[in-house]
Amino acid sequence: MASHIVGYPRMGPKRELKFALESFWDKKTTAEDLEKVATDLRSSIWKQMAGAGIKYIPSNTFSYYDHMLDTTAMLGAVPSRYNWTGGEIGFDTYFSMARGNATLPAMEMTKWFDTNYHFIVPELGPEVKFSYASHKAVNEYKEAKALGVETVPVLVGPVSYLLLSKPAKGVEKSFSLLSLLGSILPVYKEVVAELKAAGASWIQFDEPTLVLDLEAHQLEAFTQAYAELEVTLSGLNVLVETYFADVPAAAYKTLTALKGVTAFGFDLVRGEKTLELIKSDFPSGKYLFAGLVDGRNIWANDLAGSLTTLQALEAVAGKDNLVVSTSCSLLHTAVDLVNEPKLDKEIKSWLAFAAQKIVEVNALATALAGQKNEEIFSTNAAAQATRKSSPRVTNEAVQKAAAALRGSDHRRATTVSARLDAQQKKLNLPALPTTTIGSFPQTVELRRVRREYKAKKISEADYVNAIKEEISKVVKIQEELDIDVLVHGEPERNDMVEYFGEQLSGFAFSANGWVQSYGSRCVKPPIIYGDVSRPKAMTVFWSSMAQSMTSRPMKGMLTGPVTILNWSFVRNDQPRFETCYQIALAIKDEVEDLEKAGITVIQIDEAALREGLPLRKSEHAFYLDWSVHSFRITNVGVQDTTQIHTHMCYSNFNDIIQSIIDMDADVITIENSRSDEKLLSVFREGVVYGAGIGPGVYDIHSPRIPSTEEIAERAKKMLAVLESNILWINPDCGLKTRKYAEVMPALTNMVKAAKILREELASAK
Repeated sequence: MASHIVGYPRMGPKRELKFALESFWDKKTTAEDLEKVATDLRSSIWKQMAGAGIKYIPSNTFSYYDHMLDTTAMLGAVPSRYNWTGGEIGFDTYFSMARGNATLPAMEMTKWFDTNYHFIVPELGPEVKFSYASHKAVNEYKEAKALGVETVPVLVGPVSYLLLSKPAKGVEKSFSLLSLLGSILPVYKEVVAELKAAGASWIQFDEPTLVLDLEAHQLEAFTQAYAELEVTLSGLNVLVETYFADVPAAAYKTLTALKGVTAFGFDLVRGEKTLELIKSDFPSGKYLFAGLVDGRNIWANDLAGSLTTLQALEAVAGKDNLVVSTSCSLLHTAVDLVNEPKLDKEIKSWLAFAAQKIVEVNALATALAGQKNEEIFSTNAAAQATRKSSPRVTNEAVQKAAAALRGSDHRRATTVSARLDAQQKKLNLPALPTTTIGSFPQTVELRRVRREYKAKKISEADYVNAIKEEISKVVKIQEELDIDVLVHGEPERNDMVEYFGEQLSGFAFSANGWVQSYGSRCVKPPIIYGDVSRPKAMTVFWSSMAQSMTSRPMKGMLTGPVTILNWSFVRNDQPRFETCYQIALAIKDEVEDLEKAGITVIQIDEAALREGLPLRKSEHAFYLDWSVHSFRITNVGVQDTTQIHTHMCYSNFNDIIQSIIDMDADVITIENSRSDEKLLSVFREGVVYGAGIGPGVYDIHSPRIPSTEEIAERAKKMLAVLESNILWINPDCGLKTRKYAEVMPALTNMVKAAKILREELASAK
C-alpha cells in the first residue's frame, strides 16, 4: 500500500530559511549563500520522507516566498512596472514582485483560502506575454533525483492559477481571466515535457479551487485544460489534488472525468461529504489519494478510525489503487515534535507535527497492506483515550458561562453615531485623526531582552525597566511625530496571539512550532487543548504605564477572540464556535479591566475574521453569526465614551461588509493600499458606513517609503466616498516587521498628509 505527502514545511525546523532570506534582503549574504541553505533544507526533507517509507514524495513545494509567485515566475507573468526584459527570472525581479523595492510597490498579497498563509496575487490581462521563465520545477526534480530520491513534481494547476488571479491595473474588472487559459497552457506543456525528459513518472497538479462554489463555465475550463494537456501528459501518471473542503457534486463529476488524469486527491478531514461521493461513484481503474492525516492541525491522527475508513475505501478503489495521504500540504503545521523537549508530556502525546504525520501516513499504509505496527497503534490508542478523559481539558464553570451566552445578541445599548459624539467630546480629536495599528519595530535588542527574561537570565525588575524604557521611546516618537491616538508599541509581545494565549488557561505552547505566514514571516500558533478562561489581567499593567507617559489617548491593545481562534491550533473535540465564545468571555474581562484603569480607546484586533470564512457559501451565514457575535461579546459592557477599535488585514472584505458593520465597532482600521484600494469600491457602490474607518494609506509589508503626496492622494480617494468626520489616517497594519529607518519617514509623511488635507477641508468650508 502506497503513501503520499501533498507538501511539506519550507522554513526548516529552526526557521533556517527565514534567517537566510532576511540576511539576503539586508545584503549581509549573497544569493549563493541563500541557495545553499535552500538546497540543504530540500535535501533534508526529501531524505526524511524517503527514510520514513513514503512512496510519493513531492518536489517543487519548496519556495523562497510562495508557490503562486513561483507559478507567476514560471509563466513569465511579470507586471510591466518591474521592467523585466526576459530570460530566467532572478531574485531581484522575484522579490520585487513580492516585497516591492525602493521605487515600486509590491503586488497584492492575500490569504490562501481560509488559512493564515498568504500568496502574491497574479496581475493578468490580455497584454501579458507568457513565456517559460523559471525552470524551478524541473531543477528541483533533477536535484532530488541526483540524491537518489524519486519525487512527484507539484505544479499549481492552470485553472486554479487563473481563478486565483486578478485583472491587472488598467484592465477591465469584467475581463475573463479564464480567457487566458489558451495562453498559459503552452508553458505548462513545456514544463511537463521537460519533466518527462528528466525521467518523471508522476506529476501533481494542485487544483484547490475545485472545492469552491464554481459556475458551469468555470468547471468547463478544467475539462478544456486537461483535454488540451492530454497528449503532453501521456506516459505520465497524473494526480489532481484538491484540499481544504468538500468537493461539490458537480465539481466531483467534472474532476473524475478529466482526460489524461489517473489519480485524484481529496481532503477527507474537512471533506466528509466527499467521502460519500467517493463511496457512491469512483471511476474504475483510477488511483484514490485519500487525505486522512490532517495537514492543518497538530492533533495525532485516530489511527484506528482512519484505518477503518481506509478499509472501506479499499473496497471502492481497489487495493492497488488506494494511496494514503495527508489532507493538504503540511506547510500549515509545525515541523517536528523532536524540537519540543519542554512541552508537557501528556499534551505532547496528543500531538503530531509534520514529521510525526509522515510516520502516521506510513503507519496507515503499512497497516492496510497487512503489516500493522502494533506498538504505534497501541500507543496512539492510549493517547486518544487519555485526551478524552483528562481533567485538564474540561472546566465546567467555563462551559456553563459560554452556554449562558445563547439567547442574547450582546449589542451595546446606543447607536454608533451617538457613541462617536460622546467619544469626540471626551477625546477632542482633530479631523482625520492619525494613529498606527499597534506594534512598532522589534529591534534586536528588544528581542534579546524578551529572550533573556524567558530564560531567567535577567530579573523581572530588569525586564520591566527595559520594556518601560522601550515604551517611553515609542511614546516620545509618536508625540514628536504629532500622531493623535498613540500605541505603546507592544514591546512585551513577540506575537499578538501567542502573548494572550500564554496568559489564558487551556493553552499550551511549543518552543519551535513555527509556521510560515508569508515570505520570511513565521508565526508560532498556540495550542488550544482545553476550556479557556482568564486567570488574571493580561495587558492592564503595560497599557496603564503607557497612558501615564502622555496626555494623548493611548490605545489598549488586544487580540480578538476570532483571531485568537483562527491563528491557533484549535482543539478538534468540540465545535469551534464553543471555543470562540470561551475566548470572547476572557477578552471581555480584559476590556472591562482596561476601562476601569482609565484606558478610553481599546483596540480589539480581528485581523483573521475574514480568513476563517468557510469556502462554501452555504456555510457563511452560520460562521459570520457566531464570529461577529463573539466580537460583540467582548465590548458589550463598556461605556459610550470608551471607543472600541478593531483592525482587519490582507483578505477580501467586500463580500462581508455587512457583517463588518454588524460588529458595531466604533472605529475599524483595515488593509487597503496593497489591494489597489479594492475596499473603497463597496462605498462607491452605495454601502453606507457610519462608524469611524481607517483604510490603510500605505503598505507596511514593503520596505518602500511612500511620499506625502502619495498618501494624500490615497486619502483623497477615500474622502470621495467617505465622510471626513469618520475617516482616520493610518498604515495598513502593525509596524513590527519594519525597521525604524523605514517607519520614521513613512509616519512623518503620513502625518504631513493628514495636516495638508485638514487645511484643505477647513478652507473648503
